[in-house]
Amino acid sequence: MSFTIGIDVGGTFTDIVVASPDGQTIIAKAATTPADQSDGVLEGIVLAARQLGLATAALLAETSRIVHGTTVATNALLEGKTAPVGLLTTEGHRDVIEMREGLKPERYNLRMAPPTPLVPRRLRLPVRERMRPDGTVAIALDKASLDRAIARLAEENVRAVAICFLHAWRNPEHEQFAAAAVRTRMQDAYVTTSSDVLPRIKEFERFSTTVANAAVGPVIDTYLHRLRDRLSESGYRGELLVILSHGGVATVAEATRLAAGTALSGPAGGVAAAVALSRDGVAKDMIAFDMGGTSTDIALVRDGQPTLSDGKTVANARIALPSLDIVTLGAGGGSIGKVDAAGLLAVGPESAGANPGPACYGQGGTEATVTDANLVLGYLDPANFLGGRRSLDRHAATASVQRLADRLGLTVAEAAGGIHRLVNTRMADGVRVATVRRGVDPRGHALLAFGGAAGLHVTAVAGELGVKRVVVPIAAAVLSAWGMLNTDLRVELTRGQSQSGGLDIADLNAAFAEMEQEGRARLSWFDGEIMIRHTADMRYGEQVFEINVPLDGVARTREAIEDAFHAAHERLYTYALRDQDVVLVNAGVSVIGRLPSAPVATRDAAASPALAKARRQVFLTRWIEVPVYDFSALAPDQTLTGPVIIESDTTTVLIRNEETARFDPRGWLDITLN
Repeated sequence: MSFTIGIDVGGTFTDIVVASPDGQTIIAKAATTPADQSDGVLEGIVLAARQLGLATAALLAETSRIVHGTTVATNALLEGKTAPVGLLTTEGHRDVIEMREGLKPERYNLRMAPPTPLVPRRLRLPVRERMRPDGTVAIALDKASLDRAIARLAEENVRAVAICFLHAWRNPEHEQFAAAAVRTRMQDAYVTTSSDVLPRIKEFERFSTTVANAAVGPVIDTYLHRLRDRLSESGYRGELLVILSHGGVATVAEATRLAAGTALSGPAGGVAAAVALSRDGVAKDMIAFDMGGTSTDIALVRDGQPTLSDGKTVANARIALPSLDIVTLGAGGGSIGKVDAAGLLAVGPESAGANPGPACYGQGGTEATVTDANLVLGYLDPANFLGGRRSLDRHAATASVQRLADRLGLTVAEAAGGIHRLVNTRMADGVRVATVRRGVDPRGHALLAFGGAAGLHVTAVAGELGVKRVVVPIAAAVLSAWGMLNTDLRVELTRGQSQSGGLDIADLNAAFAEMEQEGRARLSWFDGEIMIRHTADMRYGEQVFEINVPLDGVARTREAIEDAFHAAHERLYTYALRDQDVVLVNAGVSVIGRLPSAPVATRDAAASPALAKARRQVFLTRWIEVPVYDFSALAPDQTLTGPVIIESDTTTVLIRNEETARFDPRGWLDITLN
């Protein structure tokens, strides 16, 4: 027997999925432990082992792969708990990270304070050196200047050092020398260089990404090595893999080197699951809709492929590493309902989080949340939360919503219904951002719902968007963790080219060959199948921003590559300027190590249709009694017509009026909206 384990640490719960070779899936949820996420991870594994009738050590000894998604880097940036960082940079350029790109994030907000840089000015130290854009040396590295700067950082006891020299993307020699000098003098410091993290043009993006990498590097290093050690002590003998923002997985060493690449680690697992289900025949075009306890993550999958972006901004830190294009909203089960300054009902983005959590958790929370509203409306069974391991306090939930209702002059049911509808509207707007604003009509896509809270909201969101098909997997509450078992090892490499006046194919192919060699070297320990993909960032000569163009299957000639760019530009913006020069800005290579996917068990086709296990009063514009079905007892192709509730230990799905749900034997509800 050889198990695989996926671990997704969310804001409220830590999700564990254990997959066995026969396709059986064990699900466990433990409370997230923000002080040390490894505590929640180990607790979840213990719970999963109990379900299998195994000791924790026995389960881990028979486990061949563990893939982990973590919010450690994201939380450190959001909460300002990053490591003290020093910056070494070219003389005269210490303020690049403060000047940013000359624009405010909210350019029309006259009262907006400037973002606080991750490195204070006193720790941004100049070094006398200069590279030209072509990689030749303009000013040789002044070793005395470098020594003074390192000595100052050592005196300040910084834990991490970012090294960002001008035009190091073209020639990293000075950065590499400086890094070696820092490691000699400051042996315990985390050291990172821009030429290693993001070797391409655009100074602010390169500087900001490198500084962010330094800021979260020590935090990620400490956490991942602690978790790996604890797993090893508990009986695990395999490699701990970490999912990165681009959706691929990496070793602890690689995730530590590129720590900023874990900023979207958890949500990336959900997109990986959407891609796996798309390839399994669910739908070619899907919108991944992940509603958890703290936030909702939305991403687009088209023709079985995820949409990538050139990075994200997390807590004012620009991280320009390749990442999945995920729209995140402060809307989840823990989002707090309140009366705003205008006397109107509002929901989020503030969240009750894991501690104290919603009022119904009985952990000291008093403010009404989305989960409290759903309990008041009858959508949740207070005795069947987490399979009965935790009961929900309906009285506390009602009291929290009552206080809000009194301020609004509403009944408790009306106030709870208002919270429910308002968060649905916010999430529908988020889907529009992920689709309509990118030129995509959501009505041609299936909405894939997952996360602990999605099943109660997704059909209402779909109705607002005009989407007619919704898919809810039986493992919806832990689908991100399951998705981590259905992705591959991935090394993303990029090289600045900045070619103008016509593409130099020889230089481009040389860059591709160099990156492929480096990527294969980083996966030298892996003995499975390796795939290589090539891309290029290109733009027209007068443009400021470039677009990413896949080059697999494109002939390596100037004409073919330019034609591929024109076609990609036309798909995105409806026009192409074929008489203008095309500028190659960056070349990219993805080196992918194929890992086996988690097997899926199918339901017995001869099973008898399930009967309702209970009936419950719910509020749907008025109080009505609806049947309640056990998700895990449904027979293949069994169809239910709303209003009805379908629930499992970790997921509750609300089927509303004029909606039908068919259970697919591969393990999901296929819901049709009329």
